[in-house]
Amino acid sequence: MSDPIETAIFEKLSRIDPKGDNGKSIEPSDVAKDLQPEQWQRMLPKVRAVALGLMRQGKLTITKKGKAIDPNAMKGVVRLRLPTAEEAAAAKAALPPVTDEDDGDFA
Repeated sequence: MSDPIETAIFEKLSRIDPKGDNGKSIEPSDVAKDLQPEQWQRMLPKVRAVALGLMRQGKLTITKKGKAIDPNAMKGVVRLRLPTAEEAAAAKAALPPVTDEDDGDFA
C-alpha cells in the first residue's frame, strides 16, 4: 500500500472503525482535505478514482444513501466504508481470471 491516497483512505477508516465491523463510513472529501487542506477540491477526483479502483478489487465499498452502488454508476455524494465479506467476495469474483498462459515471451 504505497499509494498515499490509498493509505489515507484506510487510515481514516481505521480511526473511525478500528475493528472494521461497524460499517462506519467516511466521505471522500474528508480524505482529500487530510491530504491537501488548501486545495482539497483538486484532490477529490483522485481520491474518488482510487476508491473506485479499491472497490473493484474488493477492498472498499462505495455507498450512496447507505447502500452499495455499482462502480460504473458513481455520481454525486458517496461515502466509503470497508466491505462486508459478501461484498469483497462478489468484487473478487467479478475480476477477470489470472492465467499462466502469459509467460512474458513476445514472439
